[in-house]
Amino acid sequence: MALPNQVNILLLGSGGRECAFAWKIAQSPRLAKLFIAPGNGGTDAYGTNVDLSPVDFPLIGQFVQSNNINLIVVGPEDPLVKGIRDYFLASPLLRHISIVGPSKAAAALEGSKDFAKKFMAKHNIPTAKYLTVDKKNLQEGCKFLDSLKPPYVLKADGLAAGKGVLIIESVDEAKKELNEMILDAKFGEASSSVVIEEFLSGIELSVFVATDGESYKILPSAKDYKRIGENDKGLNTGGMGAISPVPFADKVFMDKVIERIVEPTIKGIKEDGLDYKGFVFIGLFSCNGEPFVVEYNVRMGDPETEAVMMLLESDIIDLFEGIANSTLREKDIKISSKTASTIVLTAKGYPNDYPKGDVITLPQMKDDNDTFVFHSGTKIKGKQLLTNGGRVIAITALGSDIQNALDKAYKMAENIQFDGKYYRKDIGQDLLKLNK
Repeated sequence: MALPNQVNILLLGSGGRECAFAWKIAQSPRLAKLFIAPGNGGTDAYGTNVDLSPVDFPLIGQFVQSNNINLIVVGPEDPLVKGIRDYFLASPLLRHISIVGPSKAAAALEGSKDFAKKFMAKHNIPTAKYLTVDKKNLQEGCKFLDSLKPPYVLKADGLAAGKGVLIIESVDEAKKELNEMILDAKFGEASSSVVIEEFLSGIELSVFVATDGESYKILPSAKDYKRIGENDKGLNTGGMGAISPVPFADKVFMDKVIERIVEPTIKGIKEDGLDYKGFVFIGLFSCNGEPFVVEYNVRMGDPETEAVMMLLESDIIDLFEGIANSTLREKDIKISSKTASTIVLTAKGYPNDYPKGDVITLPQMKDDNDTFVFHSGTKIKGKQLLTNGGRVIAITALGSDIQNALDKAYKMAENIQFDGKYYRKDIGQDLLKLNK
């Protein structure tokens, strides 16, 4: 169903990704009303926060009908994996609502590592060799580990909030962890089966593809920094920073990505009858200039979205309309020639236990500033802005190059205050070294 000229939008989610989406949506002349469910301490600057869980589909359905919503934009993976698209399509009262996000079956590309690996094998998409292991073939899994060279990669098959991937140097330790994941439910139901994967050596990046299930548009590439510590040490996080675009993802490399990965992925989605209208996040390794898929996500990444949205110069509602209503090939996407850098400020102790409720002090923002503060784990209580999550703030700056963008973002990071504030000081340094 075509969207009206003036659009009422419900955006689901509460992180930095959703704050960046809300910021971009609010710039569109086509926006009538924007609601964010549940939102955070920053999203209400762009619309109205609504106290709704993104996975409470009946309540979301009631809200959509009561508020004449035309379009739902799904930020996080959980509602997609649990089938929000299917829920709406099954209801005569809701099926006319446009949704940016794939069906439950298609969302298994993120919801199940095993499903994604089988999809890649079926459609000849380059990826690391693997074996899926559960209680029945645990011994076979141990033998497969013996056949690999270190380090060893173990991935919980299901969703584990970004923490279900282990990279281990010792084969004995890998076998121990494999047993704990499967037999001791280390990651709950998510690790009842585990994908053992060959380790790929190279440089990681993400490619973001908007698709209506037939055609596609490629958004700027990005590199995200997952580890809590500098020089990529320490525990995995949801992401400590990002750079977009990635300088080594030049035309030669991206032509390989399009030919070997993007087009077979979109063609495979169509051939397999998957209802896919949304974003495909393709996590890649460049191994000596050759692209290999590490994982699929079925939504935009966080904190990469905060950087990518800064580079998108065209109207995002037009992009959403193309995705939702199968008119994407008619849409023109305009991308800035600048570079965006994102620095994530976290609470003390993250990604382990961390406090909430600390007061945040933000500097006065200038209207002409090209540095933006996207809220992630924040809330407003009374007139105070408080921490409310592990990743608290994502600062994104536009610059003429990587260094220029980083200088602006780090200057802002110094001026934001809350107890226990932590951020990595080495975001983008690896890419700057590559350029020398």
